Amino acid sequence: MSRIRKAFDKKAFIAFITCGDPDLETTRECILEMVKNGADLIELGIPFSDPTAEGPVIMEADERALKGGVTTQKIMAFAKELRSQTDVPLVFMTYANVVFSYGAERFMKEASEAGVDGLILPDVPFEEKDDFLPYCRQYGVDLVSMIAPTSEDRIAAIAREAEGFLYIVSSLGVTGVRSEITTDIASIVNTVREYTDIPCAVGFGISEPSQAYAMAQVSDGVIVGSAIVRIIAKYGKDAPAHCGAYVRPMKDAIREL
Repeated sequence: MSRIRKAFDKKAFIAFITCGDPDLETTRECILEMVKNGADLIELGIPFSDPTAEGPVIMEADERALKGGVTTQKIMAFAKELRSQTDVPLVFMTYANVVFSYGAERFMKEASEAGVDGLILPDVPFEEKDDFLPYCRQYGVDLVSMIAPTSEDRIAAIAREAEGFLYIVSSLGVTGVRSEITTDIASIVNTVREYTDIPCAVGFGISEPSQAYAMAQVSDGVIVGSAIVRIIAKYGKDAPAHCGAYVRPMKDAIREL
């Protein structure tokens, strides 16, 4: 069983973090604290200068990380070191240009060698994934697909070919904390279930335990990014303990489902 599939043996809490904000050592400590407090899978954000799916919180984190000198190559080495410290599944989240500029085959090969389990590319439509999929399969990296509220008649096609887990976008627009989530997630998951049993995790806008509980009731896991990145922006190098303290009640909210 793959590490990603094993993470969904129970309702999964997935934490996103921008690598290198404020520095890679703080990123590592934040991740280890989040894992200690219940994070089941970690999304490692590779910063990009034009992150089109991101709201201001993650966009500003990308800018800080890039100004601090973080590079894709440094993050590859970081991920390899991190893998020696934890068995939690690791998934890169970045943009097509990052992979293209690094070299798609080189990127997948090094990601695999680092022990990274999957890749999310939010700016690559399902119909254009073949630019990356052959290399992902060659090196055993799951290319995680996204389903948005507007996917509708494409859900079946996306679900049939899904790998790792399906990332269900809870709301239209960019990432960021939302006061409420009004999308009928249950309906999307039910449609997915007609075609595959792959786990479905919900992201975009989740920040409170009550939201995590509500989304985990109708899916297999929840993804939190902006709320975590905002903690790191506030506390900087002192963020690890705060990240762990944030994750614990979030995970507790979905633990018994």
